[in-house]
Amino acid sequence: MSRASKLTLAGTSLFAVGTVIMVHFQQKMEKEAMHQGVLRDMEQQRIKKERQLDFDMQRALEEEYKKGQTVRDTTDEAQVKPLPDP
Repeated sequence: MSRASKLTLAGTSLFAVGTVIMVHFQQKMEKEAMHQGVLRDMEQQRIKKERQLDFDMQRALEEEYKKGQTVRDTTDEAQVKPLPDP
Protein backbone atom coordinates (compact mmCIF):
# COMPACT_ATOMS: atom_id res chain seq x y z
CA MET A 1 0.00 0.00 0.00
CA SER A 2 1.17 3.46 -0.74
CA ARG A 3 1.71 6.13 1.88
CA ALA A 4 -1.36 8.12 0.73
CA SER A 5 -3.65 5.11 0.99
CA LYS A 6 -2.27 4.29 4.46
CA LEU A 7 -2.92 7.88 5.61
CA THR A 8 -6.42 7.80 4.12
CA LEU A 9 -7.17 4.50 5.83
CA ALA A 10 -5.86 5.80 9.17
CA GLY A 11 -7.78 9.06 8.84
CA THR A 12 -11.09 7.41 8.02
CA SER A 13 -10.56 4.84 10.77
CA LEU A 14 -9.92 7.58 13.35
CA PHE A 15 -12.95 9.49 12.09
CA ALA A 16 -15.15 6.36 12.39
CA VAL A 17 -13.90 5.57 15.90
CA GLY A 18 -14.36 9.21 16.94
CA THR A 19 -17.90 9.20 15.58
CA VAL A 20 -18.77 6.00 17.45
CA ILE A 21 -17.35 7.40 20.71
CA MET A 22 -19.16 10.71 20.26
CA VAL A 23 -22.50 9.00 19.57
CA HIS A 24 -22.00 6.73 22.59
CA PHE A 25 -21.44 9.66 24.98
CA GLN A 26 -24.29 11.66 23.42
CA GLN A 27 -26.70 8.76 23.96
CA LYS A 28 -25.47 8.38 27.52
CA MET A 29 -26.11 12.08 28.21
CA GLU A 30 -29.59 11.92 26.63
CA LYS A 31 -30.45 8.86 28.71
CA GLU A 32 -29.39 10.66 31.89
CA ALA A 33 -31.43 13.73 30.89
CA MET A 34 -34.50 11.56 30.30
CA HIS A 35 -33.98 9.87 33.67
CA GLN A 36 -33.85 13.27 35.37
CA GLY A 37 -37.09 14.20 33.59
CA VAL A 38 -38.77 11.04 34.86
CA LEU A 39 -37.61 11.77 38.40
CA ARG A 40 -38.92 15.35 38.13
CA ASP A 41 -42.29 14.10 36.85
CA MET A 42 -42.57 11.57 39.68
CA GLU A 43 -41.82 14.31 42.23
CA GLN A 44 -44.46 16.57 40.69
CA GLN A 45 -47.01 13.73 40.85
CA ARG A 46 -46.13 13.12 44.51
CA ILE A 47 -46.59 16.81 45.34
CA LYS A 48 -49.89 16.88 43.43
CA LYS A 49 -51.16 13.87 45.41
CA GLU A 50 -50.13 15.49 48.70
CA ARG A 51 -51.93 18.71 47.78
CA GLN A 52 -55.04 16.80 46.75
CA LEU A 53 -55.03 14.90 50.06
CA ASP A 54 -54.64 18.20 51.95
CA PHE A 55 -57.49 19.70 49.95
CA ASP A 56 -59.74 16.70 50.64
CA MET A 57 -58.90 16.85 54.34
CA GLN A 58 -59.70 20.58 54.43
CA ARG A 59 -63.00 19.96 52.66
CA ALA A 60 -63.91 17.26 55.18
CA LEU A 61 -63.00 19.57 58.06
CA GLU A 62 -65.10 22.34 56.54
CA GLU A 63 -68.10 20.02 56.29
CA GLU A 64 -67.55 18.91 59.90
CA TYR A 65 -67.42 22.51 61.12
CA LYS A 66 -70.50 23.47 59.10
CA LYS A 67 -72.46 20.69 60.81
CA GLY A 68 -71.78 22.22 64.22
CA GLN A 69 -72.59 25.80 63.22
CA THR A 70 -75.77 27.54 62.24
CA VAL A 71 -75.15 29.68 59.21
CA ARG A 72 -77.74 31.88 57.57
CA ASP A 73 -77.50 33.98 54.48
CA THR A 74 -77.53 37.68 55.38
CA THR A 75 -77.22 38.93 51.82
CA ASP A 76 -80.98 38.45 51.26
CA GLU A 77 -81.84 40.50 54.35
CA ALA A 78 -79.54 43.33 53.30
CA GLN A 79 -81.29 43.60 49.95
CA VAL A 80 -84.77 43.73 51.48
CA LYS A 81 -84.10 46.39 54.15
CA PRO A 82 -83.71 49.95 52.88
CA LEU A 83 -80.78 51.99 54.10
CA PRO A 84 -81.65 54.70 56.66
CA ASP A 85 -81.58 58.30 55.47
CA PRO A 86 -78.79 60.43 56.99
